[in-house]
Amino acid sequence: MNKKQSQILYGIVLIIVGIGVFCKIPVVVPKLAAMDYFVNAVLVIEFSFYLLGGLVVLAGIKKICKYWKNTGEI
Repeated sequence: MNKKQSQILYGIVLIIVGIGVFCKIPVVVPKLAAMDYFVNAVLVIEFSFYLLGGLVVLAGIKKICKYWKNTGEI
């Protein structure tokens, strides 16, 4: 596997991880809300998780688009 193939594979993995974060948020946030320590910060924590997932997906898309732009396959 050459460097370009590994970069597109890395981009795909980033997108999958970002989607996984989005799928895991509805499971984790209610558990955090049940803890007394995090009751007041649930909205901030939920926003942070969604922001993290979105940034990871965007990083994967950017990496794939950069690959296609350099190879001219679009």
